[in-house]
Amino acid sequence: MSEHAIGFESDAHPVLAIEDLTVSFDGFKAVDKLNLYVQRNEVRVVIGPNGAGKTTVLDLICGKTRATSGSIKFNNHELTKMSEHAIVRVGVGRKFQTPSIYENLSVFENLEMSFPRGRKVFGALTFKRSPDVVARVEAVAAEIFLEAQLHTQADLLSHGQKQWLEIGMLLMQEPELLMLDEPVAGMSVSEREKTAELLGRISQGRSVVVIEHDMDFVKSIAHKVTVLHQGKILAEGSMEKVQSDPKVIDVYLGH
Repeated sequence: MSEHAIGFESDAHPVLAIEDLTVSFDGFKAVDKLNLYVQRNEVRVVIGPNGAGKTTVLDLICGKTRATSGSIKFNNHELTKMSEHAIVRVGVGRKFQTPSIYENLSVFENLEMSFPRGRKVFGALTFKRSPDVVARVEAVAAEIFLEAQLHTQADLLSHGQKQWLEIGMLLMQEPELLMLDEPVAGMSVSEREKTAELLGRISQGRSVVVIEHDMDFVKSIAHKVTVLHQGKILAEGSMEKVQSDPKVIDVYLGH
């Protein structure tokens, strides 16, 4: 267990409260009466076999998929009733498996584009590269290990650096809940270690939910692990606890 995985303190009230969440696709329940609670300053890792419903849960939280029934409350906002854009505005950030960055722009420009009043439709007309924008970009670049690459075109970055850049683009929006889908897939060992360090730091003051298959990485970052199977929670607790659970070994870790 890493030092990050020990520093988690729970609040009385969860930042994210998922209750009785169900989604059916043509009668198949991809998520089935799920209850999940995530605290501030927590790194929660969701693991489980393929088809367990892990990515679907993230899709439901960010509004990409609509719940059949149940509730997703984030800081007392009922997310099941909100649009994807509104969910982002209340402080939810999501990173998908494949980095979606602007490859023809520099690291600086990618981060700048993600500034809340950045180069969006109307924002673009009034956008100025003011000192606060520059300071924020430089601070985030340092946090994601890319301060020396600020003026490098994004397509020249390594795979791991592209993943960090996308995390940085989310950090520019200062989300209170950050969701990452397999963030270390395809990374080198040293990049994985740095990513673990990064997640430990960015969970200070916010909640981070990670889907991951790399058990060594999970062990290094998780405050709590949730194991999903067939849309339901199979086990939950510390990595040591779920690793030694016979049900988890049977349906997931044994394979």
